[in-house]
Amino acid sequence: MSHETPLIATIVAGLGLAFLFGLLAQRLRLPTLAGYLMAGVIIGPFTPGYVADQELANELAELGVILLMFGVGLHFSIKDLMAVKNIAIPGALGQITVAVLAGLGLSVALGWSIGAGLIFGLSLSVASTVVLLRALEERGLVAARRGQIAVGWLIVEDLVMVITLVLIPPLAGLLGGATPPLEGEAATATALGMGPVAAALATTAVKVAAFVALMLVVGRKLIPAALDYVARTGSAELFRLSVLAIALGVAFGSAYLFGVSFALGAFFAGMVMAGSPLSHQAAEETLPLRDAFAVLFFVSVGMLFNPMVLLQEPLAVLATVLVIVVVKSAAAYGIVRAFGHGKETALTIAASLAQIGEFSFILIVLGVSLDIVPIAARDLVVAGALLSILLNPVLFHLLDRWSEKHPAPDGVSKADIEAALADEPADSGEEPPATADSDAAEETPSQEADKSAA
Repeated sequence: MSHETPLIATIVAGLGLAFLFGLLAQRLRLPTLAGYLMAGVIIGPFTPGYVADQELANELAELGVILLMFGVGLHFSIKDLMAVKNIAIPGALGQITVAVLAGLGLSVALGWSIGAGLIFGLSLSVASTVVLLRALEERGLVAARRGQIAVGWLIVEDLVMVITLVLIPPLAGLLGGATPPLEGEAATATALGMGPVAAALATTAVKVAAFVALMLVVGRKLIPAALDYVARTGSAELFRLSVLAIALGVAFGSAYLFGVSFALGAFFAGMVMAGSPLSHQAAEETLPLRDAFAVLFFVSVGMLFNPMVLLQEPLAVLATVLVIVVVKSAAAYGIVRAFGHGKETALTIAASLAQIGEFSFILIVLGVSLDIVPIAARDLVVAGALLSILLNPVLFHLLDRWSEKHPAPDGVSKADIEAALADEPADSGEEPPATADSDAAEETPSQEADKSAA
């Protein structure tokens, strides 16, 4: 019996090939994200063989974006950011500025508009959370001082991207893209004498402010209370369902009622839920589904990539990779050193940020949909992501080799140095005077065990 099942075929092909290429990437000690992107390339329209339904893939990708952003909000920690705010906030903002300027320069050389260059540069400026955390976890650096700086740095980058995603649609016309028709409140503001850009910005600001206020005033009390009520039923199934219903419901409701993006709605749903004592359980219960749809998101991005760009525009691809791996990393290294941190911390931050991922894809796809950036820019971003993700383990391997050749000074153990750093004020930004590379310390197994027991 013949059945027309494009949705099932797209999911099966996407997850099946993502598993195979992800497993291959794992065996090669590469980030599995590279395997997921390659799976998308294989079932995309630019390679021979089976081609998945692009429209269905895009809708599945939207679900992936919602759950990805929900996870970002769920793990968002003001405490972690404040612990390293003196270096993470100015460092991330400075590095983003350098990357945007480099991307803008490359876009001008390619003949694109200033607006396209800004979106392109922003896409190259933000690192992948998945790749960065995995690299730190493999080396036991998440709890170390340099790992905390890297995570705080990434939090600032994510916040900048969330704000950017809110601002781009109303500024699309100003950036050289398609100006969306003014409706409702924006049309009323225009009739009262405001310019179209000012009307769109004002309307967006009011809607976002209303949504944020609602989430912080009502959602902060209602969502944790709802989770607590469901948890008391003792049903793990209902608890898991409630978390997903909240994440998807808030994302959809925010778009339908307030006109904000799915991404922003999902981010705030996760951030508000993070204030609940049950947030850790919520994260664990929904992780499998979030992972599955995140995989489909990366597969859908891979489907958009035309591999011929590697042959047709090799210099542009090389320049894009250099911006990601060299320019952005050099900026991060210089900023960290300028704030008085040692070489090992600076090199760790530089290696951690020498790649791009989730937000880069969301941003560049949005730019293409609004006709701000050309399709070639999307191909360059995906190519840059693939190549930088493949190069990132090499950079960390070189960092590990460098650390072996430059151990802590005699008489001072790395555990002692890390303990001394932990005793400093969290936001001091100062390094102990023992050595320029003193922040290279990592916790000993016994310290990690003590922390786990605590």
